[in-house]
Amino acid sequence: MTRDRSLDIAVTGMSGRFPGCADLDAWWSALLAGRVLTRRYERRELEAAGVPASLLDEPDYVPVHGHLDGADRFDNALFRVSPRDAEMMDPQHRLMLEAAWAALEDAGSAGDLVTGVYASASGSGYLRAMVAGGKLDPLTLEDAVHGTEPDFMASLISYKLGLTGPALAVQTACSSSLVALHMAGQALLNGDCDQALVVAAGIAHPQAGHLHVPGGIHSPSGTCRPFDARADGVVAGSGVAAVVLRRAADAAVAPHGIILGTAINNDGAAKAGYYAPSVAGQEAVIRSALLAADVEADSIGYLESHGTGTRVGDPIEWSAASAALGGMGAAPGQVAVGALKANVGHLDNAAGLASLIKTLLVLRDGAVPPVAGFTRLNPLLDAGDSPLYVPAEAAPWSGPRPWRAGVSSFGIGGTNAHVIVERAADVPRTRRDRPGLVLLSAADPEALTRSAARLSERLGGSDLDLGDVAFTLATGRVALTERLAVSGRSAADVAARLAGGDGVVRGSRPADGPAPVVFLFPGQGSQYPGMALPFAEALPGFADVLDQILDTFDTPLAGRLRRALLTRGFPEAELRETELAQPALFAVEYAADRALRGLGVVPVAVAGHSLGEITALCVAGALDPAEAARFVAARGRALQGCPPGAMLALGCDEAAARELLAASGAALEIAAINTPDTCVVAGTADTVDTFRAWLGDRVFARPLRTGRAFHTSLVEPGLRELAAALPGLAPKPPTVPYAANATGKLVPAGTPIEPGDLVRAAREPVRFADAMAAIAARHPGAVAVEIGPGRALTGMADAAGLTAVALSPSRTAHPDEEVRTALGALWTLGQPLATEPLIEPGHLLHLPAYPFAGPSWMAPEAAPKPLPEAEPPKAPEPAGQGAPDAPALLARLWTELLGHADLTAESDFFKLGGDSLLVTHLARRVHRELGVRVPMREMLAGRTLGRQTTIVLDLLEPSRSGGPPGQARPHGVPTAAVAGHERRGP
Repeated sequence: MTRDRSLDIAVTGMSGRFPGCADLDAWWSALLAGRVLTRRYERRELEAAGVPASLLDEPDYVPVHGHLDGADRFDNALFRVSPRDAEMMDPQHRLMLEAAWAALEDAGSAGDLVTGVYASASGSGYLRAMVAGGKLDPLTLEDAVHGTEPDFMASLISYKLGLTGPALAVQTACSSSLVALHMAGQALLNGDCDQALVVAAGIAHPQAGHLHVPGGIHSPSGTCRPFDARADGVVAGSGVAAVVLRRAADAAVAPHGIILGTAINNDGAAKAGYYAPSVAGQEAVIRSALLAADVEADSIGYLESHGTGTRVGDPIEWSAASAALGGMGAAPGQVAVGALKANVGHLDNAAGLASLIKTLLVLRDGAVPPVAGFTRLNPLLDAGDSPLYVPAEAAPWSGPRPWRAGVSSFGIGGTNAHVIVERAADVPRTRRDRPGLVLLSAADPEALTRSAARLSERLGGSDLDLGDVAFTLATGRVALTERLAVSGRSAADVAARLAGGDGVVRGSRPADGPAPVVFLFPGQGSQYPGMALPFAEALPGFADVLDQILDTFDTPLAGRLRRALLTRGFPEAELRETELAQPALFAVEYAADRALRGLGVVPVAVAGHSLGEITALCVAGALDPAEAARFVAARGRALQGCPPGAMLALGCDEAAARELLAASGAALEIAAINTPDTCVVAGTADTVDTFRAWLGDRVFARPLRTGRAFHTSLVEPGLRELAAALPGLAPKPPTVPYAANATGKLVPAGTPIEPGDLVRAAREPVRFADAMAAIAARHPGAVAVEIGPGRALTGMADAAGLTAVALSPSRTAHPDEEVRTALGALWTLGQPLATEPLIEPGHLLHLPAYPFAGPSWMAPEAAPKPLPEAEPPKAPEPAGQGAPDAPALLARLWTELLGHADLTAESDFFKLGGDSLLVTHLARRVHRELGVRVPMREMLAGRTLGRQTTIVLDLLEPSRSGGPPGQARPHGVPTAAVAGHERRGP
């Protein structure tokens, strides 16, 4: 009979940090090798950790623990946690945030689902250490409680990660995390959430050994040997784990495994004592889980046990599991037993979830690890007809198929949990080797570098489809401040580029929002056959707009343009002719402008070089596209009929060029001033050649690819023909400022345009350097996007101090990759570029998660430096006397409350990690120090150090605000609006 799969739960994401290993891959390798990952400390380490010498001198003290490296480190900047709050926060809460983030990334979830949080953590030794230090005043203690107590951890994760489903702290001692898993699964099935995050931590503070008590559960030898004849107790360990769950039918990524059923219960009073386990309770929970999963026990091939290695616990667990599995059909010796505590120690509240992750890896690879250190079975265990056996070495899966396993977790007090898991079915994938744009981000440059290295390592030599990689990173990750983009044609291609840096662009999203954007449109000389193809292949929306604009030209010309733009083999000499080159450039530039705007990038100003000025006027709203196309075609024909000529670019400024022309006697004219240090001269071809020979090596000189001397007297014969096209032209005031070539000035939006100006612009020198300087002065820090083929204008924008991006910079073998990379560059600079149209839909993959490597926040005495003792409230000083001290006081209080020292008047309280509770502390301290009551509403709205200082000064000096003493003037927006700025989800 076929199982009903409608209640199956998929594990779509997981993460964990466990003793002795840097990542899950290394951890899994260690488990397969049967390595013991606990650590025996040296005395000096324990003394440095704060363990009292009197305890270390005890003969029964055992200096062994499953040590978690980096438990004191936390990427607080990523989660927008202030240094002071990071210091106050329990390491368990810190690492649970990081584990939750990593698990959601592994699941390809960027927070667009209703996600519930089910969190568990051990008691806070960190809080106990701080309290024992005796240096916490009542207000600081309140902050410490919020950052350490289990009640607040699930809500904190939801708040920091922007998750909107239920947020529950689940506490049942050692079984907490598997009970949380059960509750999360039920919430999914009940429709309480679309996705569930289960996260747990068990991190001791300090990480140290234990004092063995005769008859107690802790091992006197310092080695945990579950089910072994030498078993003498358990060893503690530290770790953190997280999994992401979805209803199996809704899973968008290949699951790590499928949860078929779960069950929880309690032993009640049917046991020797509160701390004692019960055979009946454990057997019942396993039977219940099998019934919930609707599978027979004879389908189970592996059991990850609770496995404490204690003389009482092991026999009870063995008996209960044997009775449950054997009684429901499992054959003798069918089920391999795992015992994670033999490797890493008892991870307390995180133990069950860690065991689940290990079991998922067992099922994934079909490999059964040994129980570390196992020699022979404990004689107290009945091995006769038991379905259980303990593997002493790693072996391939030998159990029934489909591969299924059970996971047990039992808590002190008798709350038992059991989970039935099945190997996820293989998902057939077709590798398509699609070109793709890979977008990667991090909170700081170093993390971005590490992330790129990890991704390169993952992709190198893999058979992953690059389109799937790009889709996963674009849709399943939060876009952070530091950004990287790289384009390629395969995963291996991108791996090589990430490793070598070639073709990789990096940038930062500005903290105050994206920089203004300026669109630049090149003129004749940049064209080449097939120049529209890269845009058509890589720029969404371009092809449709190109078709529309080409249809506005007369039919014969439209046909030639299509062939020239979309055929790489089109004759280059034919496209060099002005009558074809200029309409072709206009069509490409206009279509690319429309497509880029469709992606969300909108310019604050536009500029075009020579012909490009017509495109700029069109996209600025001054010319209708159809009339602009007709005028450009007329312009091309008119200039085509002019006498032949040549143009020469010089590496000197205008004044030097005029001196050279005068010295040489060459009858050439200044045609363009492109940068402060470069210009163009033009005239007849013979004159240009003679002048170039005379120049020698005086200055750099380069001929331009053109057969006409544009913007000189040689084009005057065509101006009369061009003027004949003006009656059909009706320019409107532009809606976007544009830079005029003839004057080099930035013309404001709404300025009337005379049709004759378009004719005169074809004759006057192009003062592009002045135009770029005007734009840079009006929009400092702007991003200039060259929209068209080539990068001629990019260098000119660079020279003006603008950040320049060429949309299609060169004629490479794969120019579409350059377009994608340019679009990626805009994204790295924080432009509001819609990435969804750039990324083809694909399959979500499990890719390396965020490379956490934050600083250490563990205070030497396990407590932050306490705030100075507050003085009693002072009586208000006469107006004008207390005011000078207020700025210094506010700065000092900000430093104490937030942990930041480098403050300016524009520093933002909430961006530095503050919240409404800290504002309350701030107001109380101001009252105590200065004797004035600060309105909370005003301080919340004030936000910045400068404005909050002004509020306090107004209270101290009523004449500043024009009101009675103690009444501040209004400074901001309603409190509700301020609260919106405090949301800190990623």
